[in-house]
Amino acid sequence: MALDCSVVIISWNVADLLRQCLTSIAQSLAASSYSYEVIVVDNASHDASVAMVGHEFPSVQIIETGANLGYAGGVNIGIEAAQAPWILVLNPDTVMQADAIPQLLDWAQQHPTASVIGPQLRYLDGSIQSSRRRLPTKASYFFESTLLERWWPANPWAAAYRCADLPDDQPQQVEWLMGAALLVRKSAIEQAGAMDRRFWMYSEEVDWQARLGRFGPIWYVPQAVIIHHEGKSSEQAPARKHWAFQQSKLRYAALYEGPAFATALHFFLASSYLYELLVESAKWLLGHKRQLRWQRMQIYWQVLRQFG
Repeated sequence: MALDCSVVIISWNVADLLRQCLTSIAQSLAASSYSYEVIVVDNASHDASVAMVGHEFPSVQIIETGANLGYAGGVNIGIEAAQAPWILVLNPDTVMQADAIPQLLDWAQQHPTASVIGPQLRYLDGSIQSSRRRLPTKASYFFESTLLERWWPANPWAAAYRCADLPDDQPQQVEWLMGAALLVRKSAIEQAGAMDRRFWMYSEEVDWQARLGRFGPIWYVPQAVIIHHEGKSSEQAPARKHWAFQQSKLRYAALYEGPAFATALHFFLASSYLYELLVESAKWLLGHKRQLRWQRMQIYWQVLRQFG
């Protein structure tokens, strides 16, 4: 029997969350007529993830990479193994709510030219997680998820980047969606190409959807709701997480804005981390929450060393 959907999950050391994710997938699709397969790509976890999947979910295909290939590397392996015309790429820290997957697949049936379809993401407390995005602009590189945004939270460039001017309870076409849960048309992937493995983690879904969007619209479908715990794999290595985020931002800027702009952004980001390090050091010297300040100093110093 032909499959309707291949679910691809990239996992690293989150066995308990992965169990919840796999259970919720089965529950979401239980009452539907859609046929599907589930593929877990394990990026060299050293917890019980692989054994847990094999023991508790024998119908799930598990692929062990033998090394941490990063998110893009893991996704590409899962896509190569997928057999269905639509591929649902999931983070392991997601939990399907009710008929979330059938809702996405229904939309795919109604909009067969779509390249990407994504749900409404929510936090564990039920509040909506911002997931709709416009592609980065020169200003948003400096004013979104940076020190400048902390100083000016309501700046217009970050708001535009996050589609704050659009309702979050209505289906709409967007330029890209957060990569925690993406239903992607396989034929669009064949046209646009796989994820760029040079993005080890972060920004890979931005670049991917910038390419996928040329071969069909990208839809946000809020009636499909998925809980996203957010960052449960990456938070295990905070300095690495910081550097991966900034390195990917710089790589994307170099690809789409050119090396001169990327150099200026590199200087700005490095200066921001130096400022943060100096502030935390001063607070540590003054005896304010020394353990916390020391932890932050270590992270900022490690990231600064990566900037060179």
